[in-house]
Amino acid sequence: MTDTETPPTDPAGEHAEEHVGDRPGQERSPLLDRRGAVAAEAEDAAVAAHYGDPVREQRRLEAGQAVVDLSHRSVVTVSGPDRLSWLTTLSSQQVSSLAPGESTELLLLDLSGRIEHDAAVVDDGATTWLITENTHGGVLAAWLESMKFMLQVEIVDRTGDCAVLGSVAAPPEELPGEVVRWQDPWPRLGPGAASYAAVEEAEHPGAGWSWHLTVVALEQLAAGVEALETGAAWSLAGVHAAEALRVAAWRPRLAREVDEKAIPHELDLIRTAVHLAKGCYRGQETVARVHNLGHPPRRLVFLQLDGSEHTLPAVGSDVLAPRGATDPETLAGERSVGRVTSTARHHEMGPIALALVKRRVDPEAQLVVRDPNRSSAAEQGDEASDRVETAEGAEAGEDPAPSFYAAAQEMIVKPDAGQVVGRPTGDFVRPPRR
Repeated sequence: MTDTETPPTDPAGEHAEEHVGDRPGQERSPLLDRRGAVAAEAEDAAVAAHYGDPVREQRRLEAGQAVVDLSHRSVVTVSGPDRLSWLTTLSSQQVSSLAPGESTELLLLDLSGRIEHDAAVVDDGATTWLITENTHGGVLAAWLESMKFMLQVEIVDRTGDCAVLGSVAAPPEELPGEVVRWQDPWPRLGPGAASYAAVEEAEHPGAGWSWHLTVVALEQLAAGVEALETGAAWSLAGVHAAEALRVAAWRPRLAREVDEKAIPHELDLIRTAVHLAKGCYRGQETVARVHNLGHPPRRLVFLQLDGSEHTLPAVGSDVLAPRGATDPETLAGERSVGRVTSTARHHEMGPIALALVKRRVDPEAQLVVRDPNRSSAAEQGDEASDRVETAEGAEAGEDPAPSFYAAAQEMIVKPDAGQVVGRPTGDFVRPPRR
């Protein structure tokens, strides 16, 4: 792997509703029938982006007074006496001694150390629960099934009968149909972990981040939400509220920050999802050599976006680091140094984003985001999917002019992260010969 840029893997579509049901696990949530509900886009199209008041929903969620419908997330279980030791041998994480109710995170990598799966993990004493993106559940279950050999483990894809609820505060009491709860370890350093961040743990923007996933029986989803609304005076918040808080906490997400080239170091996932001292697993050689001898070829950055456009760039938009003129004509031909992976509108910070950029991009450089399609549906509001903007004077049928957003970068992963043992020069991970 080199510092060359990767193309966008899943830009937001123009009409989010058209995506509902077109992926495994994307059955439309019954909570989309709530008054004011607006469907989200892309991987989240089966649930609500918001319920009519995005800013209020975000503030209540941050205050621990709201719950987010994540019923489209996939749930896979592993049971049997060998489950924890077996998952340890397969994954980046040490889970052999995971106590009942304890939460962690694990990665499954390919032979080159690239991320294939990222799962929230909690064990109830008899069964290990893996919570992941809706696009990964079936593939994850099938791969685990192919790897069990003679071990005493049983893998079940529970996506069809389980739903997930997300919240900043843990639900105050057990919900109807509740199965298990998981608490995000981010950004606290786990055993055998290392930080690739440019700030100390106490100063990390995610230091105040708290995120809980509660798995309930799918048929009890509405009842669980109603119990929180009546018993705890909570309200429903859409996934846009959750995404804004996640981006502000620098928290990577499998469906957004991970592409076909991503390795854990680039996203600072060594801090919560990798145990550097555990035994052999697929992809471990790359993890160890980049950590000890090299640098990750890309790095995750946080972007404060110019809000004068009143829109957000699409996921997958180019990140530019112009050194000369910044007029639209020049920027249109500027070479990309990265891509936007997540966008959100934070109730205090305004438009924000996460992006993956080449490691050698100057951390002090003023960046620009180039969205090639001004009819982007990445806008966090009601009218995004219906807005079609074209360049002034453009004739019908012509491609719309790109839009540009000034972006102040804030380092998440340090350019010199890794190389804890040291070597003369160069990056370790390189693409295969063609």
